[in-house]
Amino acid sequence: MNSLEGFLLVASPRLPDPNFCRSVVLIIQHDKQGAFGLILNRPTENTVEEIWALIGEEPCDSDQPVNLGGPVGGPLLALHNNAECSEREVLPGVHFATHKDHLNRLVGDSMCTFRIYTGYSGWGAGQLEGELKLGGWMTMPASADYVFGDAEDMWKRAAQEIGEDITRPLVAKPGVPGDPAFN
Repeated sequence: MNSLEGFLLVASPRLPDPNFCRSVVLIIQHDKQGAFGLILNRPTENTVEEIWALIGEEPCDSDQPVNLGGPVGGPLLALHNNAECSEREVLPGVHFATHKDHLNRLVGDSMCTFRIYTGYSGWGAGQLEGELKLGGWMTMPASADYVFGDAEDMWKRAAQEIGEDITRPLVAKPGVPGDPAFN
């Protein structure tokens, strides 16, 4: 089994689960026991400031949305770029945290880039591999640009990038013009 930790799952139009329609999921953990990730492109109507007024120890003035990480309920989670608050480095420059003290530090640090999530995406042993075999997901290496990027066009951008990676070797063959206008 090849681990997909640090990869993006990009929902295929074949994926029947409406929870993941046009979603981009960052895989945080993937081993023989299953997989755990966060949907990167599902902002909610609630802001971090609104949530922190209810649960935080210090006020927070962040107007960024709290994101829906997936259909499985759980504690608040964060993806961020502050190594001091890291509980796990997911990929270079992208860290994961769930501890309350770390989350409070992150939302209070104006120099830190972060995203807050409620809920997560989880797969039991072999479940994700089965969905991959059925063509439910496309994969690509993750980057901080995707993790902290604009959610609005993320799925389209990722699907297009995967498509280009698939077709580029076909177009780059000797004898095939790079510009179809030369045909």
